[in-house]
Amino acid sequence: MLARGFALFLGAVMSISASAQSPPAPLVLEAKIPLGSVSGRIDHLAVDLKRQRLFVAELGNDSLGIVDLTAQKVLRTIIGLSEPQGVAYEPTTDTVYVANASDGSVRLLRGEDLATVGRIDLGDDADNVRIDGVRNRVVIGYGKGALAVIDPATRTKIADIRLKAHPEGFQIDGDQVFVNMPDARLIEVVDLGKSEVIRSWPTQSNRSNFPMAIDRDAHRLYVVFRSPARLLVMSTADGSSLDSLETCGDADDVFVDAKRHRVYVTCGAGVVDVFEERAGSYQRVGQVPTASGARTSLFVPEMDRLFVAVRTAGGEPAAIWVYRPAP
Repeated sequence: MLARGFALFLGAVMSISASAQSPPAPLVLEAKIPLGSVSGRIDHLAVDLKRQRLFVAELGNDSLGIVDLTAQKVLRTIIGLSEPQGVAYEPTTDTVYVANASDGSVRLLRGEDLATVGRIDLGDDADNVRIDGVRNRVVIGYGKGALAVIDPATRTKIADIRLKAHPEGFQIDGDQVFVNMPDARLIEVVDLGKSEVIRSWPTQSNRSNFPMAIDRDAHRLYVVFRSPARLLVMSTADGSSLDSLETCGDADDVFVDAKRHRVYVTCGAGVVDVFEERAGSYQRVGQVPTASGARTSLFVPEMDRLFVAVRTAGGEPAAIWVYRPAP
């Protein structure tokens, strides 16, 4: 009896010791905000910081969800879209841009009341949307290979930049745009002033480069491949590889947390892979569980939060999971 009691005591001490030695999780789940009756795939997210609203491209539902982040509830759902993929908020004109895959349209909504204020027809597969705050432009990837440049003041397309294949994730850095093109197995570099491609970087044995992030101050590009599942850290100057790491499967978003020198990779495999720069190289510091198929997200540095879109699956309702980075 005494021996059994000692064994239980020793086991408890070892368990406490192991817990004390375990590093804290790099992301802490703070809340789950239900999205209501949303079925199918959820694509990209955007935020209106002034109103604390999150926009959710509910592709499989042909809708756009608007989440009140302060109240942590759905404010409104806009229906009648055509497979919305990309979404962005343009602050100077207080306009939400929603890019639709099915009909190639870009729907424009007034930020204040979300009324429709315009439509731009790109023709095919309107996808990722980025805001060029330096030039006051909206850039949208679409079709079999193009970037459309929109003037938000006139709400018209003012330029078309031709590419070798359909653009997936892309990032703007000054005069340049870095563009993932998995079908061509390339990353193309576009000169915005010239409206043309100036360099092409082959992805070699890495395939399916969908998500991309950038650290402009550090002159680094972060590209995630699905086959094989790898995170490649590149120089924005010449495309050279600075680091290469195995990561989670079916990634669709990647973000840089400059404050903590971290990179967050969101994967449909059901985790957020967290890497941290230490002594010039990157190390995995955690794999935070989410849900199967939850591969799109948005990190908002101004709010210091990572929002992960979770689709309806396996008894888990559609929701936005809110993570706080730690420490």
